[in-house]
Amino acid sequence: MRNFRDLEVWQSAVLFVKRIYTITGTFPSEEKFGLVSQINRCAVSIPSNIAEGCSRSSQKDFSRFLQISLGSAFELETQIEIAKEIGFVDRISYMEIIDELNVIQKRIQSLKKYVDSQV
Repeated sequence: MRNFRDLEVWQSAVLFVKRIYTITGTFPSEEKFGLVSQINRCAVSIPSNIAEGCSRSSQKDFSRFLQISLGSAFELETQIEIAKEIGFVDRISYMEIIDELNVIQKRIQSLKKYVDSQV
């Protein structure tokens, strides 16, 4: 069992969730159960799946949860794109969010590659 709190990618993802909640807090209230809920759930899923994977006894299972986390990150990227297109996120905020999310995606991919090499 690994300590997920020691993983920099998990730490970054948790801070990113806070940023996402701040941004979705500015969305129209009628989106509370729509796009806001989807975006927040997706963001929370990223560090949550990293943590859950750390609890697994095999590298293969850990890798699978990293893949799920990565899938959530790409799903979130799509939802942020939609939010920008609808006009809920301005261009500058969009670029900052996507840049930060892309770094997290690359870190998850790197960790997954490392874990896969240990199998």
